[in-house]
Amino acid sequence: MMKNFLLFPTVGIMIAGSVIGCKPETNEVPTCDGAILHAWSWSFDTIAANMKAIANAGFDYVQTSPANTCFIGEQGGMALFSEDGDSVKGKWYYYYQPIDWKIGNHLLGTRQQFKNMCDSAVKYGVKVIVDVLPNHTAVDHSAVTAALDSAAGGHDKLFHANGFNNIHQWNDRYECTTGMMGGLPDVNTENPGFQHYYLQYVNDLLACGARGFRYDTAKHIGLPDDPRDSLSERNNFWDIATGRESVQGLSLAMPADSLFIYGEVLQDKNVREADYAEYMGVTASNYGHALRHVLSEGNYFADSLAQWMNPAPPARLVTWVESHDTYANEHESADLEDDQIRQGYVFLVARQYGTPLFFSRPMGSTRQNYWGNNRIGARGNDEFFNPEVVAANHFRHAMHGQSEQISATDNGAVIAVERGNKGIILINISDEPQQVNLPTSLAKGTYTDNVHGLGFNVSDGLISGTILSMSSCIIYGN
Repeated sequence: MMKNFLLFPTVGIMIAGSVIGCKPETNEVPTCDGAILHAWSWSFDTIAANMKAIANAGFDYVQTSPANTCFIGEQGGMALFSEDGDSVKGKWYYYYQPIDWKIGNHLLGTRQQFKNMCDSAVKYGVKVIVDVLPNHTAVDHSAVTAALDSAAGGHDKLFHANGFNNIHQWNDRYECTTGMMGGLPDVNTENPGFQHYYLQYVNDLLACGARGFRYDTAKHIGLPDDPRDSLSERNNFWDIATGRESVQGLSLAMPADSLFIYGEVLQDKNVREADYAEYMGVTASNYGHALRHVLSEGNYFADSLAQWMNPAPPARLVTWVESHDTYANEHESADLEDDQIRQGYVFLVARQYGTPLFFSRPMGSTRQNYWGNNRIGARGNDEFFNPEVVAANHFRHAMHGQSEQISATDNGAVIAVERGNKGIILINISDEPQQVNLPTSLAKGTYTDNVHGLGFNVSDGLISGTILSMSSCIIYGN
C-alpha cells in the first residue's frame, strides 16, 4: 500500500537551563527540536523582509550579527571584504569591534530597525538570537566612547591589567581569559561598572524583542574558579550574564531559562566545555571539523560521527557544518560545495540532540569567489530555503520525542538517521547515485520521500531504493 507523507510546520519551543533548545517532557525521550538560521551580515531590515521565508523554511531562531555600536573602518565601506586598492571598501569584522554597548551600528541598522525586525519575528513565530561580545573592544581602543569609559571608572579600568598582552599560551587559563586576542584589548568583564553598563545593553535587546544570545569568544571570559586578573575581585561575569546574580541593583530582565543562550567555546586543550555548559549551551566545534572531513571524503567512516567529541551534554550543544569563522576567516570550510554543506546540515537536523545552525553564505558566492556579491546588509544565497533544508527542518519538529539510530552503507556513501519508528532520512554524501538496503524500524510498505518523490520499499526490516548523488531523501508521515 502506498503511504502519503506530509510535512508538519511545527514551531519548536525552546527550554534553556538544564537542556538548551530541547523539550524534555514526562514519559518522552528528551529531544532537541529547534534549528537556527545564522543570517550572517544581513541587515536588520533584510532579516525582517525575509522573516516569513525564514519561518516557512522551518527555522525556529534567526541569529543576527552583532548589534552593538562598533568601530567605523574602511571609510565606512559596506563590502564584506576588500583588499587594499579596491574601489569598494569594507570588512565584515568591524561589528566585532565594539566601541560602546548600545543598539545600532552603521553596518546593520538602528535600534528602531532592530526592534522592527524583532516585531516581525514575533509575527511569524521566530525567535531572535543576537551575537554579543563583551570580551573585548575595537583594536583602536581610543575610539571607545566616553560613556563606556566612565561606566567602568576610567579607561584604564575598562580593561584587564593583562588585557594588552598578547595570548601566547592559548591553553593557559589565565592568558586565555585575560589576554589580548588578535589585537583586540581584553575587557575587564569582572568590573561591576562595566557589568552594569553591559547588562543595560542586554536588557535593551530583550526589551526590543530579542530572545537569545550567542556569546562570542566565550571561552576567553573566565569561569568563577579560573585565575583572576589583578584588577578583578571575582570571576562572576557568567553569573551576572545568566541572571544568577545582580550587579548594582540590576539583573537580567528575563529568566535565563526562557532564553536561548549559548557561547562560542571553541575546543582545544583545557577549554572546560562542561563547566561553561553549566551556564549555557556551547559550540560543538570539533564535531563540525569531523563532519567536514566526512563530507570532503564522501565517506561516513572517515571520522567518528557517532561520538559528539565534547564533554558537555549533547543536549547543550549547538552544532554546525560551518560557522562564519570557518567560512570567512581561514576559509577552512569555504571550499566545500553548497550541496555538501546542505547534506551535512540535513544530517545534523536529523539527529536527536544538538541544536543545528545553518550558516547563510553570501549571495552569489562560489568556490572561487567566497564573497559573492560582497555586500554587507544583503540577504544570503538561496540555500536556507532549499527544499531539502526545509523538509529536514520540518522532519525535526515532527520527530519530537523520538530516539535516534544511525547507520550507513558499507561504502560509507549513504548515512541513515532513523527516529524511532516514525521517520528516516537517507543522505547520499557521494557524487554518484547509490543503491541502499539499510535496517529500519518503519512498517512494511512502499514509501515516497518528501523532496524528490523517489520510492522506497520496506520489507523484512530493511529499506531499499536508489538515492540521487549528493542529495537527501526525507521519509515520514502519520
